[in-house]
Amino acid sequence: MAEQSFDIAIIGAGIAGNALATALSGNGLSIALIEAQPLIAPRLPEQCNLESFDPRVSALTPRSRAQLQRLGAWDSIAGYRQCAYRRMSVWDADGTGRIDFDCEELQASALGHIVENRAIVAALMERVTAAGDICCISPGRVEACNRLEDGRMAVSLEQGGDVTVDLVVGADGAMSRVREMMQFKTREWDYGHQALVTTVKVAQPHEETAWQRFLPSGPLAFLPLPGTGSERFCSIVWSLQEEPAAKMMSLEDDAFCEELTRAFEGCLGGVLACSPRFAFPLRQRHAVDYVQPGVALVADAAHTIHPLAGQGINLGLQDVAVLAEEILAGGDRNANPGQIELLRRYQRRRKGENLLMMTAMDGFKRLFEQEALPLRWLRNAGMRGVGQIAPLKQRLMRHAMGLE
Repeated sequence: MAEQSFDIAIIGAGIAGNALATALSGNGLSIALIEAQPLIAPRLPEQCNLESFDPRVSALTPRSRAQLQRLGAWDSIAGYRQCAYRRMSVWDADGTGRIDFDCEELQASALGHIVENRAIVAALMERVTAAGDICCISPGRVEACNRLEDGRMAVSLEQGGDVTVDLVVGADGAMSRVREMMQFKTREWDYGHQALVTTVKVAQPHEETAWQRFLPSGPLAFLPLPGTGSERFCSIVWSLQEEPAAKMMSLEDDAFCEELTRAFEGCLGGVLACSPRFAFPLRQRHAVDYVQPGVALVADAAHTIHPLAGQGINLGLQDVAVLAEEILAGGDRNANPGQIELLRRYQRRRKGENLLMMTAMDGFKRLFEQEALPLRWLRNAGMRGVGQIAPLKQRLMRHAMGLE
């Protein structure tokens, strides 16, 4: 491939990369979307059964849904399948602490929507492929990323050829090559936990509720999925220490379903069946800086967070929204999209919110691991107290929904 020149190169065609390309499209910019794997739209099965769901799902806040609506992607997602959750129930396995949220307390139609990740990617890819100003380069694995003497960036691809741009955006996930090549410093640590994910069939209706039980071994979430007739499905995310996670992964399906029913206190009746299970290590990571001259990181390339509140994708989509706003506002001032002053405005607007959410989730995770009786009493009393103070409870709900 010969050398090509663009205004912006986005590395990674997952949710964040596709969303950013779509947000920038139609504004006089030339955009390269570079993906290491062949860029093929995910297959969306027509049937609705245990084996047809993507094991990777996201809990989209109303703010994220509105963003996808503005990008022209939500109608395709909703036309395929999604499940609104109108209530959330959270309780402590080691006590009486419990808090329940209901969208009616805020006169809202839903607290959020559970959506399969591949449905989000497919909807965004429709927008990308229809855009005349986005050049998709795939497979295109980045071999090197260098700053040129004139301040532009050169992205070299293993398949041959260079792409020169004013701005490189690393949207290439938690193991970001852009972050590594440009030597961004990070603060990170392992949780010593695995996240076990699968789809399950349950005996009783999920009542459009997202359920989460805090166990000493880690949080267990049951997230509602669409069903048909008497078929009722949930996506689970179970955070477990490495040894118990390995044990759960090794069990036969029937034995695993029995363990899962026990861990969830049979709140939806028995877990009747499960799809193939997957487990991945949990690691918190945060880039000290999100930007350099001509380079920006977004979403998991900039920060990864414990999945206990399902906020990772929502933080990433807000990174995308803010970076796009700053680039387009800069364009109105004839500013180069790789200008460091422009990129620092993006970092200032996003870093504080991301750090606050990451710190809160880490604090919750550590608090619910504590077995000392005074701490157990304190957290249970705290949960009950929050549930009884309507203004505080509503403030928490609005924040979790991305409404403030």
